[in-house]
Amino acid sequence: MNSSIFALSSAPGRAGVAVVRVSGPQAGSALSALAGPLPRARQAVLRRLAFEGAAIDQALVLWFEGPHSFTGEDLAEFHIHGGRAVREALFSALLALGLRPAEPGEFSRRAVENGKLDLTRAEGIADLIDAETPAQLRQALRQQDGALADLYEGWRSSLIRALGGAEAAIDFSDDGVGDSEFAAARRAAVDICEHIQRHMDDSGRGEALREGLRLTILGPPNAGKSSLINALARRDVAIVSDTPGTTRDVVEARLDLGGYLLSVADTAGVRQTADAIEAEGVRRALTHAQGGMTLLLLDGSLVSPRAGLPADLPEPDLIVWNKSDLGGAREGLCISLKTGAGLSQLVEALTEKVRARLESADSSPALTRPRHRHALGEALAALRHGLAAPSDQPELLAEDLRLAMRAIGRITGRVDVEELLDFVFRDFCIGK
Repeated sequence: MNSSIFALSSAPGRAGVAVVRVSGPQAGSALSALAGPLPRARQAVLRRLAFEGAAIDQALVLWFEGPHSFTGEDLAEFHIHGGRAVREALFSALLALGLRPAEPGEFSRRAVENGKLDLTRAEGIADLIDAETPAQLRQALRQQDGALADLYEGWRSSLIRALGGAEAAIDFSDDGVGDSEFAAARRAAVDICEHIQRHMDDSGRGEALREGLRLTILGPPNAGKSSLINALARRDVAIVSDTPGTTRDVVEARLDLGGYLLSVADTAGVRQTADAIEAEGVRRALTHAQGGMTLLLLDGSLVSPRAGLPADLPEPDLIVWNKSDLGGAREGLCISLKTGAGLSQLVEALTEKVRARLESADSSPALTRPRHRHALGEALAALRHGLAAPSDQPELLAEDLRLAMRAIGRITGRVDVEELLDFVFRDFCIGK
C-alpha cells in the first residue's frame, strides 16, 4: 500500500465548506507543494493554495503525521470553499502531483490494516454516517466506541485461555494430570456457548434498529389502510379510493417514529377473491407480513368487521378500529382517519410497541449485522461439537475451540482479515 490517495470527505454538491482528505506517503509533499511549509501537527492554519502559479483557494489546512492519524499514515486535510470549481482545481493539482482518487471506504480500510480500527468500529462509522434517527445514532456511536469489539474480544480471550487448558490436557494426558485443565476448558466452552446463544436470541433487534423495523398494515378492503399510511407519513404515499381493491401491491414509506426508523407497508385488502391480480396482491401482503410487526386495521362501523379474513392471517401486534366517527363502540384502540380522532393515541401505542421490540433491559450491545450473526453461528456450532466429544479425546475439543476462536476473530478482523476487507468496505462512501 504505497500509493497516496485523496477524496472529498464532506457531502458532495455546493456548500460553504468542503473537506478534502489526503493519506499516504505523499501527503506531506502534496501539502507542501500546494500550501507551503508543513504546519504543526493537529494545528489548523490558514494558507493560500496554489499550483504551478495558478491560485486555487484560501483554505484551512491540517497535518497529521503517521501513525498518529485516522489511517495510521501521513494524512492532510484541506478545508476549502465548497464550490465545484474550487474542488475540481484542487483535485486536478493532486492528480498532477501523483496521487489517485480513493476507492469507497479506502480510508477506513487503511485504518483497519494499520491497526487504528477493528472491523466492528469501522462498521460503526459507516452506520453513524447512515443514521437517520436518534436510536440509530445511539447504536452506531456505541459500536464505534468499541462496545461490540470489547464483547467479542472478551469471548475470544476466554476461548484462547480455554484452548490453552485443552492443549495442556493433551500434553499431560499420559500422566493423568491434565484432567482439571480439560474440565476447566469444558466449563469455559459451556459458559461462552450460553453467552453467544443469549446474544443471538435477540429477535434481530439490532439489525432491525439499524436497517429499519418493518411494519405491515393488514386488513380487509376499504378499512382505511392507505389513509393510515398517508396519515403516519404525513404525505400522500398511497392512492385512497372508495373502490374496494384499489391497492394491489405493497406500498412502503420510511418514517421516524419516536426516534426509531420504521418501514411501513400498505398492502392489498385481505379477502377471498377470484380476481387473479387482486389475489396476487393478497398473497404479497401475507408474505410481507412474515417478519417485522403487523397492524390489523378493521372497520369498526361494520357488524362483522372480520368477515372474509383468511384463517392463516398472522397474529397482529396491534389491532386498530377505524371509522369511529360512524359509530359502533369497540373495545380497544379506536380512530377516525377522516376526522383525525385517536391518531395521537395510535402513534403513542405504536411507538411503545416499537420501543419494546427494539430496546432491551440487557445492557450488552446488540448484534447489528448478518456477517456477525453468521460468524457467531459458526462459533456456536463448533463449541457444541467440541463439547459432544468424548472426555478421553481432548484434542477434539481443542480443535473446535480453535475453530470457534477464529470465527469470532473474523468479526473484529483479528484473523483472516484480508478475505473480509472487500466485503466490509464495499458499501462505504468515498472519502471514508
